[in-house]
Amino acid sequence: MAEWQLPENFKFVDLFSGIGGFHQTLKKIGGRKGVCVFASEIDPDAIATYKKNYGIDSGINIRDVKECDIPAHDVLCAGFPCQSFSNAGRKFGFKDKTRGTLFFEIVRILSHHRTPFIILENVKNIVSHEHGNTWRVITESLMELGYRLTERPLFLSPHQFGIPQTRERVIILGKFDPEHVDVPLNIRFDNLKKKDDCSIYSILDPAECDPRYALTDYQKMVLTAWDEFHGQLGNKIIGFPVWVDFFHSEIDESWLDWKKVYVRKNVRLYSENSDFIEKWLKKHDNLKAFTPTHRKFEWQAGPNVPSVWDAVVQFRESGIRVKRPTCFQALVAMVQTPVIGRYRRRLSVREAARLQSFPEDFKPCGNVHQAYKQFGNCVNVEVIRHAAIKLFSEKPAMGQSEFNFNGHG
Repeated sequence: MAEWQLPENFKFVDLFSGIGGFHQTLKKIGGRKGVCVFASEIDPDAIATYKKNYGIDSGINIRDVKECDIPAHDVLCAGFPCQSFSNAGRKFGFKDKTRGTLFFEIVRILSHHRTPFIILENVKNIVSHEHGNTWRVITESLMELGYRLTERPLFLSPHQFGIPQTRERVIILGKFDPEHVDVPLNIRFDNLKKKDDCSIYSILDPAECDPRYALTDYQKMVLTAWDEFHGQLGNKIIGFPVWVDFFHSEIDESWLDWKKVYVRKNVRLYSENSDFIEKWLKKHDNLKAFTPTHRKFEWQAGPNVPSVWDAVVQFRESGIRVKRPTCFQALVAMVQTPVIGRYRRRLSVREAARLQSFPEDFKPCGNVHQAYKQFGNCVNVEVIRHAAIKLFSEKPAMGQSEFNFNGHG
């Protein structure tokens, strides 16, 4: 691996900073200490959490800041929102493509500072957004500014580094080198882990008993009933969502084809198992106490998980979903907090922090709902750490000019 190209005490800016996933990564990486010289955020709860942990007031709307007022820095980080881009830029240049979007704020800062390194993060779908136009505008804009990028989009997920969360995101790594902008960064990741290499229990606390995370009596009732249903089927794998309300349905020819197939499968399931299903329904009062959503059940845990209580469960708008205890689904706004079957409780805030690779001494928001939301909205620290090390260690292009760090190139 090439020698690191960052100074011992480098400077970075943290845009759309949230609670500081980038900050956690760059404050100490590879024996170097990063100093945050500017942070920007508009969510008041996230601003409070950021200040509590780093002593920095990030309560600045980036749209209101002149680029010349942002201190010189070596690394620009941003998990910027995905927005539509205008096609007008094909005629008038990249500034017209990006103007009005939050990505333009990054463009104007880089235009002024010629920041040596950039690390950006976004949802995977930004690559296909607007039939690829959004991704094309982003990469073309950065290259026009003088940044070398990876040849292809770089998709990374925490589970690939042993963290039990499936959260694929696109990471944009860039290096200011206008003379060699057409030479892609030679960054690759080998020996990445698979989902089956992970276990949710690696980040869980068996002793966690905070009543805030306990299942309600209603949730226990719902899961107990569906566990009995799955068990009485002999743990047979059902490759489609079970919906009690369709057990006796007749096909309506006005339905879409997918719905007809779905209904036929449920009718067949009932007809082949009617004896036990009728007993099961009678025992649970025909699920009258269940909300319509919870009358749906989807087993995605495979043949080797014997029970709902050995799995990860989600109470989703589409029904009860049961998955193997290898990885949690991506933390998002955490509206449906995952249920850990073995412990009869939901994922705790501290465990959500671990899924995003935050350290144990991180002080989360005191409001549980906001804490879940903040962790769901931030970047994964370990993913960014691995990506940053690759970027900062990348071999320079032949004849690449040297950077004058902390002082614009």
